Amino acid sequence: MYAIVEIAGKQYKVSQDDTLYVPRQKAQANDKLSFDKVLLVHDGTSVSVGTPTVEGITVDATVLDQVKADKVLVFKKKRRKRYKVKNGHRQPYTQIKIDAIGKAKKAAAKKKAEPKAEEAAPADAE
Repeated sequence: MYAIVEIAGKQYKVSQDDTLYVPRQKAQANDKLSFDKVLLVHDGTSVSVGTPTVEGITVDATVLDQVKADKVLVFKKKRRKRYKVKNGHRQPYTQIKIDAIGKAKKAAAKKKAEPKAEEAAPADAE
């Protein structure tokens, strides 16, 4: 079973127990994440394609670590002008492990607070 899921504007092909690096998420290690923008699900026999997403399917994941990618060096130079600039950048990523691909759990129905009955209208003083 695999799914195509959208995480932070990028699409990933995931299956259970996959480990992948996604753009930085606001979560700590061992936190649980749930992604509901599932674009396609293949369960071995049938394929469900969403318009734009497949309803009722979520991808559950666990955050393993917050990491940085390898350093990318940016070097600019104009010859004979004494101009050199060296700059570096490390992109932050979140390492996650896919726990399950399955149906969304329905949230417990919240009881609506009953509106208070209005007290008797004040009598008109005539």
